[in-house]
Amino acid sequence: MDLADALSGLDAHPWASVSHAYGPAEDLPDLLRALAEGDGDAEEAMSELYSCILHQGTVYSASMDAVPYLARIAAAARPGTTEVLCLLGGLAESDDEWEITPGAVRAAVATQIPLLIPLLAHEDANVRMLTAWTLGQTRDTEAASAALRSRWTVEADPGVRAELLVALGRVDLPGAAVETRVLFGADTPAALRLAALLVALAAGEPWTDAHHDAALGLLPARELTVDRYRMHHRQPLHVIVDSLLDRGTEADRESAFALLNAALHDDRPEVRAEALSAADHACYLSRSAPRRLVPAIAPLAAEYPASTLLGKLGPAAAEAAPTLAELATQPDDEAADQALAVLVRVAPRQAAPLLARDLGRRPRALDAAGDFQAPAFPFDPGLLAAVRTRLAADGLGDNETADLVHLLRQWGPQAAAALPELCAVLPRFPYAATAITAVAAAAPQAQREQAGAVLRAAATSLMVARAHHDLTGATDVLLDAVAEALAAGPREVTEAAEAAATLGATAAGLLPALRAAVSQDAEPTTPQLDRDIAIATALWQIDGDAEEAATILASVLDRTTDDQPWYRWTVVRAIRATALLGVAARPLVPRLEQLLADLEKAPAAALALLAITDPDVVDLGRLVEAALHSAEIGADISGACEALQALGSTALSTDQRRRVTELAEQDRRLVGSGIANSIIREDERLRGILTAI
Repeated sequence: MDLADALSGLDAHPWASVSHAYGPAEDLPDLLRALAEGDGDAEEAMSELYSCILHQGTVYSASMDAVPYLARIAAAARPGTTEVLCLLGGLAESDDEWEITPGAVRAAVATQIPLLIPLLAHEDANVRMLTAWTLGQTRDTEAASAALRSRWTVEADPGVRAELLVALGRVDLPGAAVETRVLFGADTPAALRLAALLVALAAGEPWTDAHHDAALGLLPARELTVDRYRMHHRQPLHVIVDSLLDRGTEADRESAFALLNAALHDDRPEVRAEALSAADHACYLSRSAPRRLVPAIAPLAAEYPASTLLGKLGPAAAEAAPTLAELATQPDDEAADQALAVLVRVAPRQAAPLLARDLGRRPRALDAAGDFQAPAFPFDPGLLAAVRTRLAADGLGDNETADLVHLLRQWGPQAAAALPELCAVLPRFPYAATAITAVAAAAPQAQREQAGAVLRAAATSLMVARAHHDLTGATDVLLDAVAEALAAGPREVTEAAEAAATLGATAAGLLPALRAAVSQDAEPTTPQLDRDIAIATALWQIDGDAEEAATILASVLDRTTDDQPWYRWTVVRAIRATALLGVAARPLVPRLEQLLADLEKAPAAALALLAITDPDVVDLGRLVEAALHSAEIGADISGACEALQALGSTALSTDQRRRVTELAEQDRRLVGSGIANSIIREDERLRGILTAI
């Protein structure tokens, strides 16, 4: 196609009437012209087009209007055609549509199929690949399907054939699946074999020994490029395992685990590394994966990917403890530290004496033991002595100090001997105040008084002042600290209000300053709203005026809307605060009932309604349903479990009991995101709650 024809009508098009990511699309003619002309500005024009008409995967009305011009530019078969095809395929692929009819952009690309079909015969294999990929993304079951099948019968290049097969799978999955059945032998090129496996899995074909052998024969597979624009195209073993686990049957799970076990026993380090990565992925997805895979992973504990995975599994990987303990005693400090850090998570009691012996040379292991997200590390007398010695050393950094202090805080009265070291470190590290309070709580009166005096002298921050109050019960230091923080400006108001709430009526003199700090902005920031929630709670705790607190909380809810997702957790905190008000918050019941339909906020709303609604009229079944549905779709799983616990098993209907049982017993994990080392642990915690219910 001639470029003049490709750009015909470009300037006359009403671009101002359609929008892209940055507003009216009046800049598209210049971008499309620069792209078509292929001069020095073409690369920048392509980058700008991605940014505005396929912004982070989102498509717009202007995306639809740009499609015909992009297709004509591609059909001109000039340098840069592959990039244009890639953009067209990305537009067709997107399901993230902004204020347009669902599927409209994909349909626009599909109307250009006749222009694109000739490119399937282009002399450049990359153009043929990209054309196949783009046609597949249209999901067109007629023109695209016929064109792809026609090219499949004559194409000789293995890479192009692989892309054609995957594209066929998108427009004619049953037909593509039939083609795969003769493609699993060792004589089939690797890329095509991988494409056949992916299509067979997508089609739900039974997994056989032939599939198993074909998958193993591809390893290592990371250098294979099939369906190259998908997120995991460089991790084909992940995709295969994920597809098998997603089927949800025991037979398919066993097939996935058998494949991983075979790969984990491979003699080649690069294959084991790939298998460990896929095993890591499997353990995040499947509750039964650790039990089935740890026997194969444990002997590989010396390999970094294996040790990282064992640490994530925690006690479920106890079988690896002897190997880890042996590795933790080797002369290489770095390797020993890595092994001990894993042992801390897998078998903490076995790790404690090893950590005590070399505490100063085991920073990773100490960091694991002092992890704020992990369960409390068990007390060990030898480790206590080592912590005291280390805490008294010169030149400690803040991270190491925090880990040491946190260990002592966890141990509480068992660590009373460390009070001198904690008091000595307090002036430079205020967090030590919380450990002093925990450690001195059950100490003899003289020691408590001495610790209280140290805290009083160092109470230049709210943290230390609160610790002093918690230990001694005296209110003067904390009152002064709260008053100072309130006078200092908005940054410390939230923490000050939370501290004031613990003082109750004693803090009545702070009420004017708290009221003056309530925000009045119609479009507040998240910190402002969080501050208002803390103030409302403090006002209620100090003077018992629930009406005033409820008014502030209602204002928070009024100023957060469904189209502002960044307010999600702020709204949840506001809802939880209403539960503290009891019957005085009943005017907020209609708002809370509306929030039951928002599955991210439903668990908090159910908890609040349970706390404030008249027990004679509360619909427990409705509250259970809102919380349970939130758990089922993964909106707020932790909140849902908390709400179901509070509602009690007697509130569940027979059907709801069945659904809770399914959540507790299903193999697929409920928790799918979070801090890497805590996802599996959190899923097991919530599973225990559901099992108890």
